[in-house]
Amino acid sequence: MNVPVHPADHYSHILESAKVLPRITVAVIHPVDAHALEAAADAQAEGLIMPILIGPKERIRKAAEDNGIDIAGWTVMDVEHSHAAAETGVAMAARGEVDALMKGALHTDELLTAVVAKEAGLRTERRMSHAYILDIPMYHKPLIVTDAAINVAPDLEEKADICRNAISLWHSLFGDERPPKVALLSAVETVISAMPSTIDAAALCKMADRGQITGAILDGPLAFDNIISREAADDKGLVSPVAGDADIIVVPNIEAGNALAKELIYLGHAQAAGIGLGARVPVILTSRADSLRTRRLSCVVAQYLVEARRKGRLK
Repeated sequence: MNVPVHPADHYSHILESAKVLPRITVAVIHPVDAHALEAAADAQAEGLIMPILIGPKERIRKAAEDNGIDIAGWTVMDVEHSHAAAETGVAMAARGEVDALMKGALHTDELLTAVVAKEAGLRTERRMSHAYILDIPMYHKPLIVTDAAINVAPDLEEKADICRNAISLWHSLFGDERPPKVALLSAVETVISAMPSTIDAAALCKMADRGQITGAILDGPLAFDNIISREAADDKGLVSPVAGDADIIVVPNIEAGNALAKELIYLGHAQAAGIGLGARVPVILTSRADSLRTRRLSCVVAQYLVEARRKGRLK
C-alpha cells in the first residue's frame, strides 16, 4: 500500500487566524526551570499570552537569569512550593483573574488535583480530559487524539465526556461548518463481548444517535488502520462515514492513547500540542520534550477555547 505524504503545515491557518485574537492572561504554575520560562517568554513575545508566574520567587528569578530569559515587567507571585502555586493559580482562575493555567515544573497530577478539587470552583458538569492536537506528515489534516494523559481507564460515561470535550475543542478551532468525524478506537471493527472497548464504542455511537453526544459523527469500534486509511477500510468491506477521514480518535484507555500519541510523535514525526479540557478554563499541559513551536500552539489552542467561551460557543 502506497502511503501519501502530506507535507503541508496543518497548523498554519490556526496560528495565522490566532493573530486577531486578544492575548489571554495565563497563570504559569511553578515555572522554576528553563523549559517553562522559555515557553512563557515565547508565547508572550508572539502576542499570545500575558504570563503571571506563580512559585518561589527567588527560584524563578534564578532560573530566568541562568538561562538568559528576560522576565522584567512580568508579575511574579511568591509562594512557597508547587502545591501552593497550583492552589493559587486555580483560585485566580476561579475569580476570573486569569484566562488559563499553564503547567510549569510540576507533575500534571499535582496541578489537576488542584483544578478538580470541589472547593476550587473550576469544575464543570463534565469530566476533565486531555487532547493532543496533532500535525502528522502522513495524514491529510489535523488529528485530535484523546485521552492520552489524564483518564486511566475511563468508563462509558467518562468516555462520553471525553468525546464531548474533544468535539467542543474541534469546533472552537475549526468552526461549525461541518461536524467532526470521531473514530472510537479498538482492535477490531465488530462488537465482541470479550473486548469491552468494542461494547463502549457501540454504546457511544448509539448515544450519539439518541442526541446524548452532539455536534459530531461517531463511528466505532474501528481499528487504527481503518481510521486513517480508506483503502484499508475498503479492503475489509467496511462501510463507514469516518473511516479514512477521522478528525478525532477516542482511545479506550491511557495506555493505548499514550502509546499511539508517542508513536505518532516519535516515529510519525508529528507535532503535538496538548490541552486539558472540561474545566472552566483551559489547562495548557506541555512536556519538557515539546518544541517551542508546539508549546506556542498549545497557547494558541487555549486562546481559541477562551474566545469560544467568551462568545458562548463552548459547550
